[in-house]
Amino acid sequence: MTTTRQAIRDFIKTTREYAFNEPSLQVYPNRYAPIIRVGEDGEREMVRARWGMPTPPMFIKGKHDSGVTNIRNTTSAHWRKWLSPESRCLVPVTSFAEPDPDSRKEGDKRTPNAWFALNEDRPLFVFAGLWTPWHGKRMAREEPADHEVYGFLTTEPNSVVAPVHKKAMPVILTTEDEMTAWLTEPWEEAKKLQRPLPDDKLIIVDAPEAPD
Repeated sequence: MTTTRQAIRDFIKTTREYAFNEPSLQVYPNRYAPIIRVGEDGEREMVRARWGMPTPPMFIKGKHDSGVTNIRNTTSAHWRKWLSPESRCLVPVTSFAEPDPDSRKEGDKRTPNAWFALNEDRPLFVFAGLWTPWHGKRMAREEPADHEVYGFLTTEPNSVVAPVHKKAMPVILTTEDEMTAWLTEPWEEAKKLQRPLPDDKLIIVDAPEAPD
């Protein structure tokens, strides 16, 4: 996320927030990032949360749970308890990556990423997310602790993402009406937002510059 705190305030209309480093933030699974949720008083607040929702117990191996980064099957009983407005959040983004094996050059050991944004200027948008308080052990070397964790919804890919990642793409929201609906509407209405972004609203861009 390459942006400023003020840009997030203006775009998502937060009224409370924690401080995070700007203007650049690299976000990785099981690490911290800003999310926006609705507080008990109805105000939008930006808080620090760890990427990875609780894993279904049947899939946990060992004594720690590093979390599930994204959610597709919202009919699953595991996710159903977090679909109400109080467990929804917005995840601010300026670009996102998917592994792109087809672009790997001969001899390279690492799979390069393809990067996606709304346009070359990389304006802010958000993923439709879920969050929850959680107590447990996130990494093998950590002790159990209290956490606030999040993940975001995915859906079928549009024609921009599909050549790179044919299974899914994040659920992307770009307007105030969409963000308000996600944060406040009953699930029967909010679930309509779990759809691909139109093809003409997303492009492939260069990888973002590393922060100083």
